Amino acid sequence: MTDVLNRPDETLDLRGTPCPLNFVRTKLKLQRMPLGELLEVWLDAGEPVEQVPDSLRSEGFLIEALEASPEGYFALQVRRPVV
Repeated sequence: MTDVLNRPDETLDLRGTPCPLNFVRTKLKLQRMPLGELLEVWLDAGEPVEQVPDSLRSEGFLIEALEASPEGYFALQVRRPVV
C-alpha cells in the first residue's frame, strides 16, 4: 500500500456512513465497476478507516493507497482485480 494517490475512475463519498454499511456500499460499487478500475472512497476516521480496508482486502479487492486529507477524512483507493 502506498500513500501516493492515483486518479480514480470513480469516487464514493461515505463520510458519515456507519460500519458495516460503508463496507457494503463500497463492495457493491466495486462489483458494478469494470474489472481493473480504481475507486476512491472517502471514509471517516476511527472504525470506518480501520475496518473497511481490511474487509475489502479479505474479499479479494486490491488496496492501493490510503491517505489522510487535510479536511479530516481518509481517501482509500481500491481496485477491482482483473482476475
